[in-house]
Amino acid sequence: MNLARSLISATASSIVCHFSMFNSISISVSDDESDELAGKMRVRVRRKRKNLGFRGKSDFFRRFLGKLLKWWTVLLFLPAIGLLIFEASRIVRKPHEGTKSEFATEKKPEFFVEKRSEGSLNRLDPTTRMVGGVRERCLKLLPLEELQNLDIPVGEEPQLPVKRVVYISETDTSYTGGNTTLLRQHTRFNLFTGNQTIHEREQSYKVNETAVVHCGFYNENGGFKIAVEDNNYLQTCKVVVSTCAFGGGDDLYQPIGMSEASLRKVCYVAFWDEITRTTQEVEGHRIEDHMIGKWRIVVVRDLPFTDQRLNGKIPKMLGHRLFPQARYSIWVDSKSQFRRDPLGVLEALLWRTNSVLAISEHGARSSVYDEGKAVVKKNKATPEEVEVQLTQYRHDGFPDDKRFNGKKALAEASVIVREHTPLTNLLMCLWFNEVVRFTSRDQLSFPYVLRQLKVLKNINMFPVCTRKDLVNSMGHKRKAKPLIG
Repeated sequence: MNLARSLISATASSIVCHFSMFNSISISVSDDESDELAGKMRVRVRRKRKNLGFRGKSDFFRRFLGKLLKWWTVLLFLPAIGLLIFEASRIVRKPHEGTKSEFATEKKPEFFVEKRSEGSLNRLDPTTRMVGGVRERCLKLLPLEELQNLDIPVGEEPQLPVKRVVYISETDTSYTGGNTTLLRQHTRFNLFTGNQTIHEREQSYKVNETAVVHCGFYNENGGFKIAVEDNNYLQTCKVVVSTCAFGGGDDLYQPIGMSEASLRKVCYVAFWDEITRTTQEVEGHRIEDHMIGKWRIVVVRDLPFTDQRLNGKIPKMLGHRLFPQARYSIWVDSKSQFRRDPLGVLEALLWRTNSVLAISEHGARSSVYDEGKAVVKKNKATPEEVEVQLTQYRHDGFPDDKRFNGKKALAEASVIVREHTPLTNLLMCLWFNEVVRFTSRDQLSFPYVLRQLKVLKNINMFPVCTRKDLVNSMGHKRKAKPLIG
C-alpha cells in the first residue's frame, strides 16, 4: 500500500512539474500527509523569478569593454601591420617575376637610355583638332590622285632683299688661324667654322643684296669629309628629305606615306659617321649599294666638333651647302619617323601659304628666357653657357616677348621645311653661327636670329598638332658618344 502511494505521489509530482512549466502554478503533494490531504490539492501562485540572464550578459559586456579600453591601441595597429606585411610580400615577389627584363637593363651600355615603346612606328592615321566645334585634320594634304600629278614650281624666285650669299672661305684674311679664342664663348670656332668676331657677327645681320657670312666649311682641312661618289650624288638632288645620326645615335626609321611621284623626285639622305655605321651593323642594319631601305646613307669622316649635338647642326642647318642644287628641303630629327608625302608637305606648308620657311611652334613655352631656365633645369647646357648667351641677347635689346607676328615667339625645330633662297640660306648660316658661339640648344637662338634679320617675313610657324601629323615621334634611343681627341 505504501509502495502504491509512493508511485502515485511520484507520478503526481512529475505531472505537477510539467504543468508548472506551462502555467507557472506549483502543485505540491507531501508523502507525510494523510490520504485525505493527499486527495486535496493546495494551490499557490508561484512568484516570478528574477531573470539572471540579463545580469550575466551585462557583466560580460562590462568585462569586454574594459579589455577593449585597455588594449585599444594594439587593436588599432593590427590592421595596419597586416597591410604592411601584405604589401611587403608583394614587393619581394616582384623582382622574381621580372628578373629577366631587369637583368637585361643592367647589362645595357652606358650610352643607352630607357627604351621607348615602338607603338608609334609606321602609324599613318591623321592627327586632328577641334576648330569651332568641328574636328579637322591638322595637316591638310591634297588627295592622293593630285599628289601623284604634283609638280615642283618652276617660277621665278621670290623678290627678296638678299640676292646672293658669299661664304667666307680660306682665301679670306679675316681668319686669324687655328682655334684662336678672342672671347670665352669662342672656344668652338675652328677650321670648319672660321673665327667670326663680334664685329663680324653684328655686320652679318645688316642685310644687303650681297651678304658675306661665315657658314661652315671654312677650310678644306676643317673636317666633315664626304666621299666623292656621295658628294656627286648630293649634287643631283632638287628636293631633299634629310636626317642624321652621329656617335651611335638613333635608329634609322624608314619614311612612309609618300606617293610614287615623290619616290621618283625626292632624295632621302641620312648622314652617319663610322660609329653609327658600326652600331647599326651590329644590330643587323647593313648598307647595300649605299642604301638602307629608301635612305641613301652618306658616311661622314673627320667630324669637326667634339660635341655630337653640334655636329648634327651641320646637315640640319647647312643643307644648302651640302645640296647646292636643291630648291627645297625637309629636315627631320633622328628621333622621328617622317610619315607624309614630301611634295604634299611642301604644297601645304610653303606653296599654299606663300612661305619660304615653315617650322613648328614650341609646345611648352613661348619665351626664350623661359626656355633658358628650362635648358639649365634639364641639364641640356651649363648655367654659365646659357647666362653668356642670354646676357648677350639682353645687351642686343632682344625682348622677353611671348608672341611674334601673332605666333609663339619660341620655335620647336625637329622638323624644318624650307625653300633654298638666298635669304633663307643666310638665315640658316646666322643660326648655325649662333649655336657655335653659344650653346647647341638651337631653340634659344632661332627666335633671336629671326627677329634680328627683320626682313624675313613669310615664315609659316605652324601649330604643334601639324608637326605631330608630319612625323611619328619615337624619342631618342641612345645618347650619342662624344668624340675623343
